[in-house]
Amino acid sequence: MDTTTIERESMYYDVLIVGAGPAGLAAAIRLKQLAQENGRDIGVCIVEKGSEVGANILSGAVIDPKALTELLPDWRETGAPLTRSVSEDRVLFLTEKHAFTLPTAPSFRNEGNYIISLGLLTRWLAEQAEALGVEIYPGFAASEILYHPDGSVKGIATGDMGVGKDGQPTGNFQSGMELCAQQTLLAEGCRGSLAKQLIRRFGLDKNSQPPTYGLGIKEIWEIQAEHARPGLVLHSTGWPLDRKTYGGSFLYHLDGNKVAVGFVVGLDYQNPYLSPFEEFQRFKTHPAIAPTFAGGRRIAYGARALSEGGLQSLPRLTVPGAALIGDAAGFLNVPRIKGIHCAIKSAMLAAEAVFPVLDDDGETAQSGKEAAAYQNLFEQSWLYRELHAARNIRPAFKWGMWPAFAYTALEQYLFKGRTPWTLKHHGTDHDSLQKAAACRPIAYPKPDGVLTFNRSDSVFLANVSHEENQPSHLLLRDPQAMIAVNYTEYASPETRYCPAGVYEIHHENGTPRLQINAANCIHCKTCDIKDPTQNITWICPEGGGGPNYGEM
Repeated sequence: MDTTTIERESMYYDVLIVGAGPAGLAAAIRLKQLAQENGRDIGVCIVEKGSEVGANILSGAVIDPKALTELLPDWRETGAPLTRSVSEDRVLFLTEKHAFTLPTAPSFRNEGNYIISLGLLTRWLAEQAEALGVEIYPGFAASEILYHPDGSVKGIATGDMGVGKDGQPTGNFQSGMELCAQQTLLAEGCRGSLAKQLIRRFGLDKNSQPPTYGLGIKEIWEIQAEHARPGLVLHSTGWPLDRKTYGGSFLYHLDGNKVAVGFVVGLDYQNPYLSPFEEFQRFKTHPAIAPTFAGGRRIAYGARALSEGGLQSLPRLTVPGAALIGDAAGFLNVPRIKGIHCAIKSAMLAAEAVFPVLDDDGETAQSGKEAAAYQNLFEQSWLYRELHAARNIRPAFKWGMWPAFAYTALEQYLFKGRTPWTLKHHGTDHDSLQKAAACRPIAYPKPDGVLTFNRSDSVFLANVSHEENQPSHLLLRDPQAMIAVNYTEYASPETRYCPAGVYEIHHENGTPRLQINAANCIHCKTCDIKDPTQNITWICPEGGGGPNYGEM
């Protein structure tokens, strides 16, 4: 990357972590634990693009506490916000009018797990990290990776970033500061902008299959007490999606007469007329689902992409001076629909690999050491065994729903994840999209404003805020292609796959024009993934912008 030489303030740490999600916070906590155990004092810093810890984070979420117990064995006594244990599992197969109960496959069983708010959990983890001496700076967007002359990672810079002719960030900063460290851990979450750069620069994915993603959309409702079943975890598959489209729903009953309801659509879907948001709204009208929300009130909304590639799509995890942790690398168990325990465990393994290579003279150390042991520790861990056992479920859905169901039953009940083969994924998500002429438009019902809603009203509930007049963080490599290709050949799919209504087509004197409402962006990064020509690049907006999910 070419960079403009600008005088910027610099700060130095032993370890710098980008992202205050479960992975970044767990890595920081484990590093400080190791330092205490070895009588050392190391400087650990976390930068977080959200206005506060937890502001930009969203998950279902049901957590398997095994990794948290390894990290902080006394989490119950110290007030971790894991209070609602799962009391019942149900799985439904939906047709348009009926619901059929399916057996709960081993991967779906939630005995011993908890329904949580990931925002609350990250805030609690931040308290534990700060008590150990970790410095956490929310509102700082990491926009560039810095390198030593030998090519090893030096740290990151904050500031505003432009885009070059190839549609990639240029590093032409006008402001900001440098944060340098012996080791930099990228914990940005799914499709992190810096992780994307690092993977490309070092070819970390050359021995991996292309990543594949899903888009998860979530609402929180306050419901009538007679409909509340605290501890119930319900998943569904089938309607309203067609048999070629991967996805399904979740409905988690929390305490306080609240329900988290969501819908996940695999971003390898083919029909450009499909709208994940509208599929979610339609799902809520099913006769087996709608009664839960009768007399209720929707209080929160959000969306995010999630990594579904699993073991096959994991890149190489380290380069000299840096490592990928959590969902930035793709640590998520797709059949279980769980990634929090994976993120925490991967972060702990990275910390245990990084700590031994830290020099005592942190400010002057520029050796570009690589914590290569991280890869070995992962391959020897229960996390690797768990992902290996689950590796063939998601790629089986490239055959369609019914063959995948049959194969999943064989994997789960007969082979128990020990098949001697590994299935390949379908390819890339953006290549999966067919041209509009080959597909049938989908007529979605109008929202009623009671159970179903439009996107503009929904985005309001995400508490989105971006500073006025800041540069757009949604960059187009070739603006003309959005009309010449996307509009002409694909019927502008970005106007449907975006769950925040960021992209709109307006006609002026009969001529179509794309309007980008960047201020609406809720940072799900779907556009960066699904655009058919990979013309859209998502980069971090100025620090503190984006959604504020509260307790989502």
